[in-house]
Amino acid sequence: MEVLDMKLFDEAYRGRRVLITGHTGFKGSWLALWLHELGAEITGIGLTPATTPNHWDLLQLPIQDHRVDIRDRQAVRSVIQKSQPEIVFHLAAQPLVRRSYRDPLESWSTNVMGTAHVLEACREQDSVRAIVAITTDKCYENREWTWGYREIDLLGGHDPYSASKAGSELVAASYRSAFFASRGAPQLATARAGNVIGGGDWSEDRLIPDLIRALEADQSLEIRSPAATRPWQHVLESLSGYLMLGQRLLSGDSRFAEAWNFGPEPEGNRPVAEVLERLAHHWSQMRWHITQEPQPHEAALLYLDSAKARSRLNWQPVWNLEATLAQTAHWYRTWMESQEVTSRQQLLDYVDSAANAGHEWTGQ
Repeated sequence: MEVLDMKLFDEAYRGRRVLITGHTGFKGSWLALWLHELGAEITGIGLTPATTPNHWDLLQLPIQDHRVDIRDRQAVRSVIQKSQPEIVFHLAAQPLVRRSYRDPLESWSTNVMGTAHVLEACREQDSVRAIVAITTDKCYENREWTWGYREIDLLGGHDPYSASKAGSELVAASYRSAFFASRGAPQLATARAGNVIGGGDWSEDRLIPDLIRALEADQSLEIRSPAATRPWQHVLESLSGYLMLGQRLLSGDSRFAEAWNFGPEPEGNRPVAEVLERLAHHWSQMRWHITQEPQPHEAALLYLDSAKARSRLNWQPVWNLEATLAQTAHWYRTWMESQEVTSRQQLLDYVDSAANAGHEWTGQ
């Protein structure tokens, strides 16, 4: 069954004017693909991808593509004025921990002031009814707890990336209280996901892209923190949560204008070494070793509590960790062997899996 043949998200996005910031990135390009399949009229604000190949260019989606840095307030304002979006998904960010150590001001200016620029432009544009601002699981003040962080837990961050994403949460909370609380104002929510993986990611300093580069070069992958535990989930899992949240906001329900976690089941919280061992079942050529070089601080344990999304949005993951790793390995193997991009087929498979499991957003 085709995506367009199903009443996904109660058809909230069909014919809807949608703006995505960061549409050229890994997660943003997958979101653009899904919204295109849902029949949305999409405008994108983003930078030229930093790598070749990259998922955005491979998809060749027919949307309004604006190469704009969100630190350029006037350029952001101009695009939003011209496109008159009804809903905005704000994903544009500096998303890398180690890069934030090298250039902290880039992270602060992009993640904090960039978010402020987007929200201010939305405040000035009457067409905007809903905003979903994407941050990260790393926005919490990490205490290396063995239980998951909830939306009511303290924000913080050791490295500039994590702290700046906590800052973007505070910017959103301020706009929600100061400007978006009045009748007729946009409904604004923030969303925090775990370590998203999937085909089409070639970013620097990320486990799967680094592994793919090592495989292509027939080299052993250097691992920094084999015992570091992360909440691993397929990119489509977080996007299903964002789309469910956007659907509620478009309905005008202010009860959903809050912060939300979208993380995997507890089984998805696994150390880096175990993820690599399980990936090796799908790709026997993989090799890795542990670096002996000193590394900048990164959290050893991260875990999201998504009980709120499960109980109030009726959201839940579709693919477990094994299925996520299998789908990710299949995407890259197919690309490396035949240059075929299987993103749309994987989206269809994901929707079918969700429909068969009776997930609410599929309309089944």
